[in-house]
Amino acid sequence: MDVQSIIPETGDADVPAWWRGLGLPGLADVHVHFLPERMERRVWHHFENGGPLMGAGWPIHYRVPAEERVARLGDLGVRAFSALAYAHRPGMAASLNAWTLDFARRTPGCLPSATFYPEPGVLDYVRDVLDRGARIFKVHLQVGDFDPRLREIDEVWGLLAERGVPVVVHASSIPLPGRCTGPVPIAGVLARHPRLAVVVAHLGMPEYEEFFRMAETFANVRLDTTMTFTDFAERSMPFPAHLGPRLRDLGLAGKVLLGSDFPNIPYPYAHQIHALDRLGLGEDWLRAVCWDSAADLFDLSPDHTRSSGER
Repeated sequence: MDVQSIIPETGDADVPAWWRGLGLPGLADVHVHFLPERMERRVWHHFENGGPLMGAGWPIHYRVPAEERVARLGDLGVRAFSALAYAHRPGMAASLNAWTLDFARRTPGCLPSATFYPEPGVLDYVRDVLDRGARIFKVHLQVGDFDPRLREIDEVWGLLAERGVPVVVHASSIPLPGRCTGPVPIAGVLARHPRLAVVVAHLGMPEYEEFFRMAETFANVRLDTTMTFTDFAERSMPFPAHLGPRLRDLGLAGKVLLGSDFPNIPYPYAHQIHALDRLGLGEDWLRAVCWDSAADLFDLSPDHTRSSGER
């Protein structure tokens, strides 16, 4: 059947009809953020006021309490989502992990999420959160400002590769280039740990081609769609049209996953869905990107509504 496209002005209320038209049980979004309230306020301040890591910044469309954001995801039909936190200095990751695991335990649909930072004891606390049920990690190389090839975290990458737990890595040079962004640093990690399950955030924007090649080379490297193809992103970092056939092939191969950056986006969630739909890559591609590939990666059932929580 033909799927009715969402236009940005219709807003979030029409999203469930869209995924039902594809025959999906809902949406699986691997790039969602929930943080402790005090930290969240600071992060939103940076987004809204701009700065050396953000450029001009942008407004937060979903600047409401966490309970309302969880309810909004439910209304949208987002059946599985992450709660990505990331550390920007030593001494943060362990407490963030305690918060995100507890959040997942009490929040239907949330994948137990974790992070790490190069610091003493990092291997121990990563092993601990894995044993307690962490199913997805986040590392932000621009904000964290560390080289992923550092000796202190080499065993962490090895452990995650051994366990097959995916890591969403902000590795590309957005909103602005960082000291450790771009394809070279994370490619160095993959050279040592080729089985590592990396999800490159933002499709690698703006270094699309280099990160596409990485996904085509390594069996467990995937890309997420976060903010890509939206009007907001296309104004400054447009997707190269010649990569369209490769994007289609990667999506059908299970290598492209829905990501949104909810709630830290300057437009309705529906616009990210519309941006994917208007690519015209076909219903099979949309089904793979918006549910099937994440369902395979995380072993989600069609009625996935509960977190596995801590074990």
